[in-house]
Amino acid sequence: MMANKKIKVLVVDDSPFMRIVLKDILESQPEITVVGTAKNGVEAIRKIKELQPDIVTLDVEMPEMDGIEVLEIIMKENPLPVIMLSSYTREGAEITLRALELGAVDFIFKPSQIMDIDIESLKENLITKITTLKNSKIIRPDNLIYTNKPKITFSKSSTKNVQYIIAVGASTGGPSALKQFLLPFPKNIPASILIVQHMPPNFTSSLAQRLNSLCEIDVKEGQKGETIKPGCAYIAPGDYHMLLYEQGDNYIIDLNTNEPVHGHRPSVDVLMNSISKLNIKNKIGVIMTGMGRDGSKGLKKIKGKKGYTIAQNEETCVVYGMPKAAVDIGAVDKILPLQEISYDILNYIRETSI
Repeated sequence: MMANKKIKVLVVDDSPFMRIVLKDILESQPEITVVGTAKNGVEAIRKIKELQPDIVTLDVEMPEMDGIEVLEIIMKENPLPVIMLSSYTREGAEITLRALELGAVDFIFKPSQIMDIDIESLKENLITKITTLKNSKIIRPDNLIYTNKPKITFSKSSTKNVQYIIAVGASTGGPSALKQFLLPFPKNIPASILIVQHMPPNFTSSLAQRLNSLCEIDVKEGQKGETIKPGCAYIAPGDYHMLLYEQGDNYIIDLNTNEPVHGHRPSVDVLMNSISKLNIKNKIGVIMTGMGRDGSKGLKKIKGKKGYTIAQNEETCVVYGMPKAAVDIGAVDKILPLQEISYDILNYIRETSI
């Protein structure tokens, strides 16, 4: 009987039309039942207690109590998987990133105009995320237990050139995980960090700005033709694959709009494949939380070129998909909790740097 248990969803949206659309989409699937809908945050909090849903879809912008306020109460009183519905705007991106930091597991786009709704695309996206994330863990990286570790710094003479290239791939749960990953890195690290986070354009830009304001290293979106520098992290812009190539002693970013890989553009595999081909001796690959298998083959190529490879462990992943895929094909040297990955890399660099 347990195998046939339906996924109970609560739909929270101030638009009557969107409540109907979302309810119809979800109930077209035999494994899903909408146990209720709510038109505002106050009603949502009450119905979560009454109906005990497995997962909630939550509109970001609502009257009386907005999505962020509702989410904070949910995570404090009754933590459960929440998928945010966000507008495709910079403001929507910034609010959604805040929601992901607070514990929301993922987001989908809510069209701003009724005539803009692509029902089939919305259906595919929503159903995939509901069925995948119904049992996802509520990981709030800010609450992870950190052991007291001394700050690791490097001599200025070691940071004139890029000596290490660190490639990072993340998807669902990635924005919060990336914050925790990047915070320990000192500005004088002799490494450049290149990141693919599965996100659309406005969101990658807002993510880069958000991380840059919090981290000691510089964080920015990568630009075509840009020479990478030590002490800087580059995030692939949404809708562009990001690659690296060599030009003399420099490493240059390239961007393209080739076909998506594993359904993603940017793709982790595309970035890691390009890095595996570079002549630089010190390559490090990291696969973090996310659904799917993007990055597993690219990570294995880095490992095959004597690079050092790490996967985030299951216990600290929102979704243990991408790391598991990498582990399953033998692409990983070490499996670590999120809060230990950066320190492990810093120690590795300190021990192997000239």
